[in-house]
Amino acid sequence: MMEQIATTPFGGGRMSARLFLRQRAAAERQEKLRAGAGGNDGGRADKWQLMRAVTEARRAYGIGDRTISVLEALVSFASERELDGTAPIIVFPSNRELSLRARGMAPATIRRHLAALVEAGLIFRRDSANGKRFCRRDETGGLEDAFGFDLAPLALRAGEIFEAAEAVRAEDRAQRALRGEVTLHQRDIAKIIATALEEGRGGDWLDYSARLAALAAGLGRRAALGLLTDRRTALQRLRAEVENAYLSSLSEEEMSGSDLQTEQHIQNSNTDQNLESCGRETQTAKAVNAARPAPEQKMAISLDRLIRLCPDIADYGRDGVTSWADLLAAADLVRAMLGISPDAWRKAKAAMGEQAAAVVIAALLQRGEAIRSPGGYLRDLTEKAGRGAFSIYPMLQALERGEGRRI
Repeated sequence: MMEQIATTPFGGGRMSARLFLRQRAAAERQEKLRAGAGGNDGGRADKWQLMRAVTEARRAYGIGDRTISVLEALVSFASERELDGTAPIIVFPSNRELSLRARGMAPATIRRHLAALVEAGLIFRRDSANGKRFCRRDETGGLEDAFGFDLAPLALRAGEIFEAAEAVRAEDRAQRALRGEVTLHQRDIAKIIATALEEGRGGDWLDYSARLAALAAGLGRRAALGLLTDRRTALQRLRAEVENAYLSSLSEEEMSGSDLQTEQHIQNSNTDQNLESCGRETQTAKAVNAARPAPEQKMAISLDRLIRLCPDIADYGRDGVTSWADLLAAADLVRAMLGISPDAWRKAKAAMGEQAAAVVIAALLQRGEAIRSPGGYLRDLTEKAGRGAFSIYPMLQALERGEGRRI
């Protein structure tokens, strides 16, 4: 039997200093383990538990799933369930058998993945004089010499592999927790913005929406832990801004909503009211409300941002558009140019409020030829406003995205 097993690769395979040093270190480690000086790490492991750990820690060793499939095929040729790295563990499958256990992988592909396993230091090549894989037995049938692939490095690194797998699991847990936190921040911010826009709250909500979209971009399924941490911090700051802006937009009556509900309950509990008198008062109130113009809607966008989205409207102001009054005057001029009748314009202002109607005119002007019928579109919005279903938010969003859909 050979005293020292072959270390250099057969044929055109090159010997490197790194490979030589790895083989030397493995041999010294085996000597220490056989002498009982290996410490807690005995260089042994259940081969299937070890394969699971390699699969989890594959990124740490720079190998992919197909390379692991070849390693698993090699491990399946080891006769014992436990891999004992105190001595060489030589497996010598034929190319055909190795291909079958690698799920029919082509020989050229197998050779490439075997080279990757050697490069990662998980196996050694133990080539014979002619490069063939075989074993030589003695007169009693015992294994005398074997040439093929040595799995001892895999067993000797078992402790390191298990630690790497645990580190990967810990990172995955932290990543899942961070991703969940990021998702919750994104959802809460988006819903607060949507609520503010639907309610017509004052504030630059489209700017908040754009910043949220920027923070949500680039977060793929395998986003790095550092990137997720940075995004969470930025989202926490944005959330604080959005929440403060929404709270600041609430009136004193809204902030004390419980008192209003109590007052309303007391009023509704007065059973001494004369029903006929109540009916007359209700009809009178309806008549008065019908004669009043629609209450001015709180703008969900600042004037400066509106001009950035709809710069064309500024050309129709006498000295530009620097105030909402300038915008109203410019919109009155533009609506005639767009073919919108005075009656349709009056009804739009009554249903939407003057500022909101002026914003619509600015948007219609900016969209230009993309709008087939400005008058018909305004009448449609006016009808929605009469039903309480009007919102300028979708139009502003379309302008923000620069969409050119025909309306």
